[in-house]
Amino acid sequence: MQTTLRMFTRLVLVCLLVIGLQMMASAQGHGRGAGGGVGNTGGGPPSGVGLDRGIGTSSDRSAGRADNGRGTASDRSNGRSDAGLDRARLQEQNSRQADNELRDHPGMAVNLHTTANNLRSGYQSALARNPNLKFGQYVAATRLAANLGARNPNITTNAILAGLATGTSIGQTLQDLGLSKQETKDAQKLADREIKDAKRH
Repeated sequence: MQTTLRMFTRLVLVCLLVIGLQMMASAQGHGRGAGGGVGNTGGGPPSGVGLDRGIGTSSDRSAGRADNGRGTASDRSNGRSDAGLDRARLQEQNSRQADNELRDHPGMAVNLHTTANNLRSGYQSALARNPNLKFGQYVAATRLAANLGARNPNITTNAILAGLATGTSIGQTLQDLGLSKQETKDAQKLADREIKDAKRH
């Protein structure tokens, strides 16, 4: 009787063990299937989310530095670019005014013992070095150099223009080149009178 009971107990335990193993295998199979389904159907995190998030963070951090760098370089570049554009516009404006003045006073160049083309080309060259230079200043510089150069070899058109390029007036430039105040006044009066007379004819 006891032997039969032991055998029955063992049989029950074996059956329970077998059933338990089957349940575990089934559960694992479902787990794999569910995992595959989630991955395939997109129910879980999309592929690459972690990577994208990492790249995004890295990109944001890098972009912060890169944007700052680009911004600084761009600002500096734009500064140079804007200055270059302003310089070009000013040169164009002054050049156009010179053309208008030569057209309005066709005899001026001849009466100043030169040609319109010489005045125009010389002024264009001077503008490249000093876009703020006015045509009247250039003409005055040429007349002063012509009138004073023989007795004062250091007073040339280029020397006067160089002074103007630094923001110095024509009068002060002439004094810096060796003329007295009175000589400067007399020279400027003569040049102004010659230019006015040249424009009338």
